[in-house]
Amino acid sequence: MHHAADGGPAPAGMKKAEKPTYAVGSSVTLTADHMEGMKGAKAKIVGAYKTTVYAVDYTPTDGGAVVKDHRWVVHEELKDPGAKPLGDGSAITILADHMPGMKGAKGNVASSTSQTVYMVNYEAGGMTMKNHKWVVEDEIKPAK
Repeated sequence: MHHAADGGPAPAGMKKAEKPTYAVGSSVTLTADHMEGMKGAKAKIVGAYKTTVYAVDYTPTDGGAVVKDHRWVVHEELKDPGAKPLGDGSAITILADHMPGMKGAKGNVASSTSQTVYMVNYEAGGMTMKNHKWVVEDEIKPAK
């Protein structure tokens, strides 16, 4: 799965979490396996936000196969989502460009959570990932 080495800044309008479990600058261990080499990787928290975050199913704009349960896209990365969280099955257009063919893709909400969502820097397979979007609180543990 291709992913840019630098995810860039958080979307405009993101609300910073007031008292996140893992403060910006904290060293953590990732328990998510969204990408090869991610699970067990040491990471640094570079952003903590309060929003609704979605796992999404979508059809890439580049003709690739349908992507199921992509984790994660935040509310602020959807086209005209309205103010309230979207329900499972809601039709969406994705504005994020985390992966090739994602920006402008149409799809549906597979599931959602209101956990604090984090942006992290980490290394995996000899590659440094900066501003990786996104991991939720359940996918992080304190660094040992």
